[in-house]
Amino acid sequence: MPVYAVWNNKGGVGKSYLTFQIASEYARTHPGKKILVIDLCPQANSSGMLLGGMVNGEKLLDMLSGQTPRKTISGYIEDRIRSPYINPHTGSNYGINVVDYNSSVPGNLFLIPGDEQLEIQAPRVLGATLPGPTDAWRIVHIWIRDLIDDLQKSWDQENSTIFIDCNPSFSIYTELALSAADSLIIPFSADGSSKRAVRSLLALLYGVTRIPGAQQSQFFLNSNQFRLAIPKIYCYIGNRLTQYIRSAQAFRTVVHEIGEEIWSVWRQNPNMFYVHPTGVGSPRNRTQFNSMFQFEIVDANTASVISSSLGIPITLLVAGQHDVAGRRVIVNQSQLDNQQPNIRQLVASIA
Repeated sequence: MPVYAVWNNKGGVGKSYLTFQIASEYARTHPGKKILVIDLCPQANSSGMLLGGMVNGEKLLDMLSGQTPRKTISGYIEDRIRSPYINPHTGSNYGINVVDYNSSVPGNLFLIPGDEQLEIQAPRVLGATLPGPTDAWRIVHIWIRDLIDDLQKSWDQENSTIFIDCNPSFSIYTELALSAADSLIIPFSADGSSKRAVRSLLALLYGVTRIPGAQQSQFFLNSNQFRLAIPKIYCYIGNRLTQYIRSAQAFRTVVHEIGEEIWSVWRQNPNMFYVHPTGVGSPRNRTQFNSMFQFEIVDANTASVISSSLGIPITLLVAGQHDVAGRRVIVNQSQLDNQQPNIRQLVASIA
């Protein structure tokens, strides 16, 4: 049962959009599996896309969060705050079959919706790591693992794959998400701040410091102390890359610089990476490393906007006119030809 976290310590890199696209395409190409998205981002953008996009998705999120208990991740977190150290086994109460709300997605795709209430709950979750048993930190940090186990037992099926959409900030609910994952997908945009964000990610999650003797993150230290596995890097994705020649050259430079950063970490500690597919040997040079770990998603412009606004996965979107909030918008086939092969190739590489 692979569990992938989609995270970068920077907003605006398209993490929620990629979660929506990857999970939808993975569900389409793996009809015998149950695919689950856990939205642990308070903005709940991936949930909105999965549930039907800008208009319908937002209405459904309001409806789900208005139930008692909330039919969202915050409903489950509230259960765990009330019972922080003993699993109440209520996780199966919060999963929904997305096709019941959005007919454009595969029928084997499930969702734990996101909720802005996470921000308000965060101090109480953090507080639960402090008192109680000596391993309170560890117990709290496996809440999402418990949630996944509850759902799998209710499905009576272990043949499933989970994608977790994480918030950019390194908050307690981001820590819970990363503690549940075994693999990490890192999206980035081609700008200088993404390079700094990748450096921050490597420090926060893996204790990689640029200055000898610098203090390591408490999450990294506690994970080692309590023997909680940290997810391994599965791939890093340059997202929304332009095809315009001048811009593309500048973007290519930034992508190369970010790749250099991650390549240098590989050379020092390859155990931080998830070598894939199964049975393939470790990369022996930079070209092989790029082939295994680096992906690029070309910007589909209007098609990307229509896909997310209507909750139609990009690989299923067709060219022509589409109604978005009462306006007719045209999707050109050339836009789909830009991004659809990228998404399909990326998903084909995910175990």
